[in-house]
Amino acid sequence: MSRLTALLPMKGHSERAPNKNIRDFAGRGPLFRQVYDLLAACERVAEIIIDTDSPRIMELAEGLPKVKIVERPKALHGDLVSMNDIIAHDLTQAAHEHLLQTHSTNPLLSKATLEAATERYFQALPEHDSLFSVTARQNRFYWPDGRPVNHNPEELLRTQDLPPLYEENSCFYFFSPESFHRANRRRIGQRPVLFPMSKLEAVDIDDEDDFALAEALARRLQRA
Repeated sequence: MSRLTALLPMKGHSERAPNKNIRDFAGRGPLFRQVYDLLAACERVAEIIIDTDSPRIMELAEGLPKVKIVERPKALHGDLVSMNDIIAHDLTQAAHEHLLQTHSTNPLLSKATLEAATERYFQALPEHDSLFSVTARQNRFYWPDGRPVNHNPEELLRTQDLPPLYEENSCFYFFSPESFHRANRRRIGQRPVLFPMSKLEAVDIDDEDDFALAEALARRLQRA
């Protein structure tokens, strides 16, 4: 069975939701532990690289099963550093030829979804070289000049009958070092698979409103 190195990059600074990665999430402990615990429970994930510039995150992650802590080089510190540059550095630390990159800010992602995406990625090789998560959107979209994107205004179809557009939601990416470099250092390769997933699971925490929404959904789902 092919195994994966999971990349879980986290920086200490967060402008719109301060310290979000280590803040308590819905009474369950630090936010990053939600995704870490999910990765650690996946059989195909053999190694989890936590790349960070935060001493506190390093302290909290020290000794966790499967974790390899990578201190982020100073040249890669800051809010404007490209994630592709961080991934390129992490690939030099990875022990396995297949990679899964995700974020600590998607705490509602389920094990069932992640494992289904993992199997789809391996099944699609070698015809496809990568996989990334998307959210289907069936709304009426317009270009800034008012031109319709995905519908004919003279034929008012129900939104559920519109052809879907797919939004890259950044929940997870599967790729290999080979596909990354062949695609000009991009985690989405030249022949990707799009993996649609639930809007609820795709909730991403970027600011305080997102944090409150994700916590409310987590508590609601826990009661269901």
